Parts: sequence; C-alpha cells; structure tokens
Amino acid sequence: MRIVEFTAFHLRIPLRKTVRHASHTRRENDTLVVRCRLDDGCEGWGEGLPRPYVTGETIETAWQQLQSTDMKRQWGMPLTDGLNSAIEACREFQPAQPATAVRDCFGNSLRCAVELSVLDAAARSEGVPFSDVTGRISETTAIRHSSDRVRYSAVITPAGRVKEIIRAWKYRYYDFQQIKVKVGVAGVKDTATLKRVRRIVGPKFDLRLDANEAWSCGNLIRNLQPLLAFDVTSLEQPVPHAQVDGLAEIRRRISTPIMLDESLCSQSDAERAIERETCDLFNIRLSKCGGFLNSLKLASTAKNAGLGYQLGCQVGETGILSAAGRHFASSVGGIRYLEGSYDRYLVREPLTVEDLTFRRGGFAPALTEPGLGITIDTDAVRRTTIAEQHFPVF
Repeated sequence: MRIVEFTAFHLRIPLRKTVRHASHTRRENDTLVVRCRLDDGCEGWGEGLPRPYVTGETIETAWQQLQSTDMKRQWGMPLTDGLNSAIEACREFQPAQPATAVRDCFGNSLRCAVELSVLDAAARSEGVPFSDVTGRISETTAIRHSSDRVRYSAVITPAGRVKEIIRAWKYRYYDFQQIKVKVGVAGVKDTATLKRVRRIVGPKFDLRLDANEAWSCGNLIRNLQPLLAFDVTSLEQPVPHAQVDGLAEIRRRISTPIMLDESLCSQSDAERAIERETCDLFNIRLSKCGGFLNSLKLASTAKNAGLGYQLGCQVGETGILSAAGRHFASSVGGIRYLEGSYDRYLVREPLTVEDLTFRRGGFAPALTEPGLGITIDTDAVRRTTIAEQHFPVF
C-alpha cells in the first residue's frame, strides 16, 4: 500500500444561520479538505477548520504551510502493514512550522485534515471502520469502549429572546438531556437567558456554560455568581488563554468545574493544565487538537490525571468531521459531554451523501462501514471550492 497523491481543497461552506458567541460571529466557514489517494484506488478524506482565535491559523496560513511541507519525503514510504503503518506515519508527520508560530498547536487544522484522509484511506483499503484506530493505540487501553450508538448534547447561542425560547422548547420536546449555553456576549443579559432556558427545559436538564474567553480573572467570580442559581454543571474557557494560569486560584474559590477549550489544543497544554491545576475538564476537538490520534492521547491524559473530558466540535463542521467525531465517540468511554453532527441543521453543504445529523434525543448510530463510512458528494465539493492543489507523492 502506497500513497499516490494528496489533493487539498479550500472550500467555503455557507451556514444556514448566523452563529454568535463572545469570540466570533460566523455565517460561513473557510474549510480545508484533503483527499488522500492510494495506489490500490482507495481514497480517504479529511477536514480541518483553521481558527485564528484558537490555534492562530487561518485558511491562508494553512494553505501556505501545506505548500511549504515536503509531502513527498514524509509520505513516500510504503505502508507495508496497512492501517498500522498509516497510524505510525501520521504520528511522525511534521508540517512545516513558520517562524511566526506562537504556540505549538499552530498547524493543527492542517495536521487533522491530512491525518484523517490517510487513516480513512488506509481503513477503507483494509476493510475496517475508522474506529478500529482507537484499539490499535497502546495509550488508549484505559479509555477504550465500544458502543453501537452515541448521544449528543444541545447548544443555545445568543439569538434573541424569541429564538432562544423556540430552541429551548425544541430541545425539551426532542428529549435531549444536556444543553450548553453561550454566555459573556456583549449586550446579552446572561441571567435572563438562563432563566428562560431553565424554566423551559426543567430541573433535570444538565446545563453548562461556555464563555469563550469573554471574562477575566478579575471579574470571573462576579460574573459567574448570579448564574449559579440555575444549577450549572461546568464553565468552559471563562478567560483568555493569556490569563489561564490565574484559574488555579479561582478554582479554589468556586465549586463549579472549569473546562479548558482555547487553552487546551496540544499535549503541552494538557500537561501544563494538570501541573498548574487550572481545570477540571478538557474540551477535545479534533481539528483544534491536531487530529484523531492527538485527541485520543489527550483523553487518555485526562483520564490518567483524574480529569473529565468532552468531545466538542467547531461551528460549521461538515460530514467529514462529523463522521470522524462519531468514530471517536463510539470507541472512547467516559466522555462527559458530546457535541457535533449538526449537519443539516447548520451547514448548507455537508459534503456527504449520508445524513449524519443526530436524531431525537441527540442519539446517533455508530458508523460501521470501512473507513469513515461516508460517501463524498463530489458535486458539493465542486460547488464550494475556492482553490485546489495537487501534491503527488509516488
């Protein structure tokens, strides 16, 4: 088995609605999609979502980084042991790092897109589902768990009183059990939002908060205090990454568990958070954390440190990342919250023939076909392509 060629696509994916939180307002996505083609004709697909306010990447820097990476040298060796060799090759993959990179997570969206495409192709060639990867990594022993279905949680972003009420009623009617509410957005009264949501969904709903770096260590407790009356179970990324070390002292003064997101993008971020005791939970997202393999390692690291973890998603993921997240969720145990698979509710071009959107109650079946188990809608790829480049390997 050999990799013959990579093809990179810059796609612009329109969203069905505007998504707003404290860090950004988004109506469309600039998405990096990579196709890997093997010498036996099998193809695999991967996706990454560059976020300048998370890992420092933009679609332009991802494109430049890919063009600067010697793909032929890094991927030209034969994959003699199929998927196992592909896993090892992905572990050794090193995208070119520009001198301007500030954090070691720079390039994670590119790494994710390339890695997913390789593993998808190798798993298809071997005739096994993508989730088999979890069982082939030694570090995952403590977190492995096979399930035939998973359950996603819901989210409410600031959208005005009427829309928030409608969404809350929908989530209750469709039997969800967990909901995340975005807080800290300028001009939005968080207490009013939480009061409406809690009144509608009732006392049994697990309700958590995400501030997207909106607060500071100086005002966190003051901003959080009035929201505790609504029985919140965690607070995600309340302060900017530059202030994250200050959370160690704040954790000693509050009982609400703190989850890191923008400050949890790499293994070094995880080790620093554990050493400095700045959080109780990790928000692992495949693209921002550099792919499936790095995300498995982060979950194992959290487990070994006695911390919780969720599998999150990034706004506007297409069916490629939805499928990869589904394989992660169905092969990893102990996931506190699961986010993703919003496909038909959020993106106008999900890129897959299959509808991966969660069903009633947030439930969705495990994917069991070879590779990611998806069929790419090539017409949708063509419709959304801004740029395309081929990288021959063999």
